[in-house]
This record gives sequence, C-alpha cells and structure tokens, in this order.
Amino acid sequence: MALRRGGWVVSGVDHDEARVARALELGAIDSVGNDPRAEITFVATPVRSIAAASKRALAETSGVVTDVGSVKRAIVEAVNDPRFIGGHPMAGAETDGVDGADPDLFSGAVWVLTPGEVTSDETYTYARSVLTELGAEIVSLPPQRHDKLVAFVSHVPHLTAASLMTIASDQADDRRVMLRLAAGGFRDMTRIASGHPGIWPDICGENRDEILSALDQLMETLSSVRRIVAEDDHESLTALLSGARAARMNLPARFGRPAQLMEVLIPIPDEPGVLADVTTRASELDVSILDLEISHSPEGQKGVLHLLVEAHRSDELVESLHAYGYKPSTRTLV
Repeated sequence: MALRRGGWVVSGVDHDEARVARALELGAIDSVGNDPRAEITFVATPVRSIAAASKRALAETSGVVTDVGSVKRAIVEAVNDPRFIGGHPMAGAETDGVDGADPDLFSGAVWVLTPGEVTSDETYTYARSVLTELGAEIVSLPPQRHDKLVAFVSHVPHLTAASLMTIASDQADDRRVMLRLAAGGFRDMTRIASGHPGIWPDICGENRDEILSALDQLMETLSSVRRIVAEDDHESLTALLSGARAARMNLPARFGRPAQLMEVLIPIPDEPGVLADVTTRASELDVSILDLEISHSPEGQKGVLHLLVEAHRSDELVESLHAYGYKPSTRTLV
C-alpha cells in the first residue's frame, strides 16, 4: 500500500486465492501473479519458506529480491545470489493478514538489511533507496549478529509475554479479577503476546541456539532477582532497578533528521561487499546514515562512497574506518 501510494505498480502472489482477492479489493496490489519486470520483490512468508520462495523470485524476475523474516543467517546462506539481500522490518501490530495492513507502518521504523558475502553493492543501494521511500531507518548488520540481537529484543520478549499471559490466565480462582486488574504495565508487557502464533514455530526452530542462549541469561537474571527478593536485600534491589531504569531511559529515540550533518567520503575499490562492509561498521557504532551515494571512477575499478551522517558522530566513524584500512575524509555541507 505504501509503495502504491508512492506511484509504484505492485503485483502479488499467495497460496490462498481468497487472500489475493482481498488484497486486490483493498488496493494492496494492482494485479495477481509474478511480474518478470519487477524491480524489487519482497518475500513475506513463514521463515522456513523464505529461501525457496526467494530462489523462485530470483529465477522469475530480473530485479532485486529481499525478505521480511525475523531470522536471517540460514536464509542468507541458502540464497547465495548477488541480487538477494536479507531484510527485517522491526515493525508490526497485533492485527494480522491483509486486513491489518497499514501504509504508514514503516514510517520511522528500523529496517535491518543483512547483506551476504555475494550481495552486490547495486542490490544493497537499490534496496536501501526503496525502503527509505517508505520512511524507514536502515540499519545494516551481519546475519549472525542480527539473529543474536533479535533473540534478545524480539524473540525472547515475545516468549516472555506469552509466558506471563499464560500464568495470569491459569489462575483459575482469581482469573476474572486478575485480568480486570491487568492494566498499565501488565498490558504493556504482554501486548506482543497477541501477535499471530503461526509464525513462531519457524522462528524458534531457525534461531534456536540464539534464543536458548538468551533464555538462559534471562532465567539466570530472574534467579538472581528471586534471591534478592527472598533475602529482602534492599540495596541490591535498588541497584538493580536503578540500573534498569537508567538503561531504559537511555534507549535511543526514534531517528530524526539533525540540523547539522557531515559528509564522509570513502574511496572504495570496485569489489563485491565493500558497501555492505562500510555500512555494517556504521551500524555497529550506532551511526545513522541519512543518505548514501557512490561516485564511480571513469576507470571503473574504484569509486568514492559518500555517506551523510550526524556531524557529532562522524569522527567516531572515520576513526573506525581508518582502523579497518579505509581512508575516509569529511566535509561539511554548504
């Protein structure tokens, strides 16, 4: 819907004919079927179906192919093609299916791109430009690191919310009263438990090791909290809650466009993966890239990557890139 609003012509396929008909009715797509002229294809299926669907899309179109799955390593390794780039929009709602579609869903949201070893710079640049049209903030990460981080910030929180909701629901004697009292914090914590359960077996299966590691750390921390409460340890409890409060308040705000910007210019060789490497290092430093462009040399063997970043973070990025053998320079915008 967001793409069509921006002037794109969108086609779509689904194994459920009724769902396709509904998508046409709602204006989510213009036509049904795979369009061989498609410039970009988004694969939005259960995680364990993404690799096969992506390979079909690569075979049937000549454009870029990406996906929206919340597990990336296995998919990126399986779809080893220069025209494919893994993706994961960190956005969603309790509503599911095409009737829950919202064309503003990605505005201001983080969209992670996880280029593989063979992903071409052209693929990365094009995918990034399309997603920026949707209003998304682009973060680049290696697939394995994505899976580790998302286990903590998405997968385990969902499982934790489901567990809390199950405990509350199982309190048969006090169930009605308890759920009536479940306002504020409890509702906020368990909101994500209302998401569609159908996608989670695939997610947990594909990201099992990272999820188990995160669960182990959560259970270890909860055991420590239990000990603190059992021992009536006021000092430790205050320290725990104060530290958590400070960390929560220091979460970065949604990305905005700062008044002062800096252009970072990086000479790069004309080799696959260089663009992904530079942008991934920026993401690791939490340096937001507002825009990027590549100026190609007439000789065709090198070029200059132009990154537009927040001025107060540019020195940190330049220093890091120097450490990895790049020779960046900066210039202010006139």
